[in-house]
Amino acid sequence: MSNPMITKVMGQELILERVFNAPRELVFKAFSDAEHLKHWWGPRGWTLSVCHVDFRPGGIWHYCMKCIDENQGDFFGYESWGKSVYQEIVDGEKIVYIDYFSDADGNEAEGMPSSLINLIFEEFEGKTKLINIAKYASAEALQSVIDMGMEQGVAQTWDRLAEHLQAMQ
Repeated sequence: MSNPMITKVMGQELILERVFNAPRELVFKAFSDAEHLKHWWGPRGWTLSVCHVDFRPGGIWHYCMKCIDENQGDFFGYESWGKSVYQEIVDGEKIVYIDYFSDADGNEAEGMPSSLINLIFEEFEGKTKLINIAKYASAEALQSVIDMGMEQGVAQTWDRLAEHLQAMQ
């Protein structure tokens, strides 16, 4: 099932690409529906304990990832809250949102970098190429999330997405 994620860093942008063996509509739905997101969002060993999605421009996705894997040492039991505010949605093609670290009440976490995310869903040889372009306020802000292990976390999350898509078909 190995289908590597391609990573490019360009200034203050992180560009991630991967091809998923699923129709574009299904991949898009996996990103837009809370019932789908609960199955795959987050790295291995993490679960979405909270997932509220208001999927429309101006709507908010507020979630909590919780580490349920005892093998992850200090992270076991740890919660990481996030909030996304949808800017633009083109059904089946594109989702644009601002991504924040947050607290349980949805307040943006101070001192943590936010990013403008462009998710692009392209038809690709009967599959779907997903392109995630994350723009940060500065190259330093981008480097701080890379240093947190975000790239590895996304790779694991997208592996879980691939497994979820396979199970859905």
